[in-house]
Amino acid sequence: RMSFIVRSAVIKNQGLWSPALGASRTMSSAGGSFTALSVTHPANAVTHVELNWPEKRNAMGRAFWSEMIECFNQIAVDPECRVVIFSGAGKIFTAGIDLMHITSEFLKQEGDDMARKSWNQRRILSKYQDTFSVFEKCPKPVIVAIHGACIGAGVDLITACDIRLCTKDAWFQVKEVDIGLAADVGTLQRLPKVIGSRSLVNELALTARKMYSDEAKSCGLVSKVFPDKEAMMAGALEMAGEIAGRSPVAVQGTKINLIYSRDHSVPEGLNYMATWNMSMLQTHDIMKAAQAAMEKKSPEEVIFSKL
Repeated sequence: RMSFIVRSAVIKNQGLWSPALGASRTMSSAGGSFTALSVTHPANAVTHVELNWPEKRNAMGRAFWSEMIECFNQIAVDPECRVVIFSGAGKIFTAGIDLMHITSEFLKQEGDDMARKSWNQRRILSKYQDTFSVFEKCPKPVIVAIHGACIGAGVDLITACDIRLCTKDAWFQVKEVDIGLAADVGTLQRLPKVIGSRSLVNELALTARKMYSDEAKSCGLVSKVFPDKEAMMAGALEMAGEIAGRSPVAVQGTKINLIYSRDHSVPEGLNYMATWNMSMLQTHDIMKAAQAAMEKKSPEEVIFSKL
């Protein structure tokens, strides 16, 4: 059973999380291994992507922006992967954008006049937005595990993920107004759809105050809070195993339709769902799952084909 496999994978080194397990199959950028990211495979059908610049508090530097897109484009078509865990190495999740990089990027201002300079600046901003939109475009569910600080662009990142977990010491900050700009790569668009209170969203974005884990849980930003990072990563791996044990046709179709319904009316969502399932209901996975249910087996005991 998948749950047994996951529990076995996490019982090591006093019991909880070892990201190196199952890391024999690696991913890399066109120019070699990723530098801003570490990619491993801690359990069957589970990919772990980790922000990997701990000495700089996982700040989002030059390599990060291109590697994220390349990494998740690979994951999107990887038949071996059914679910992704995303986390940060070191003492905190992320300090947000590397200000040295962002300053040099926007000081270039290429163009003969203001219109052309603005056009090029818009292109750069769109590229940064795409870096986080890859989470939504990837059909594999993404579980993000946050510990310590999640600042600025970190909030842009986590709001694009499907499931958010955090540690008790985690805190969140929409920092952009403190550095003279409006958040421009996803927070202002996604956070209002994640948190039910528009007033709270406005408060966080306009004051740049810190939100701690208890408030993040109560407002719906995260769904679970764990006592420490080790427990959180073990919990994330167990949850990933439960997802990976289900039909990939069902799981990926569910993610795609959840995102579609978020951005469309109920009638539009129902119409899209009907169109989607007029082909997806022809999968053999339904018969396999029904047979397992009649035999009183759990979904994790069914072997589903790769997608």
